[in-house]
Amino acid sequence: MTAPLDTEGPAAPPRSNGELMFAEPWESRAFGMAVALYEAGAFTWPRFQAALITRIAVWEAEHDQDGEPWNYYQHWLGALEDVLAGQGTVSDAEVTARVRALDRRPAGHDHPH
Repeated sequence: MTAPLDTEGPAAPPRSNGELMFAEPWESRAFGMAVALYEAGAFTWPRFQAALITRIAVWEAEHDQDGEPWNYYQHWLGALEDVLAGQGTVSDAEVTARVRALDRRPAGHDHPH
């Protein structure tokens, strides 16, 4: 089973010459995590798409031309959190605890130079 990714519309991931684009390593990991969980049957793709579209619409309504930088994968990750928390797979407290633990790690901890 492969995630049926949109190629157009608000839920479509960024692409260049048809290839998915990731600006940072965490973006590709967030993308892969969502696809792997979908393929494992953790949620339906329409549910994830709806959560992603909602996240994007809320951001657009709150940041109408205010110049705040846009990051598709922040919305992607937020939508994944919404879906998993909404169905009880993880709690908001678990997500918050994990984010805090990751924030305490030194910059570049998993990217040797």
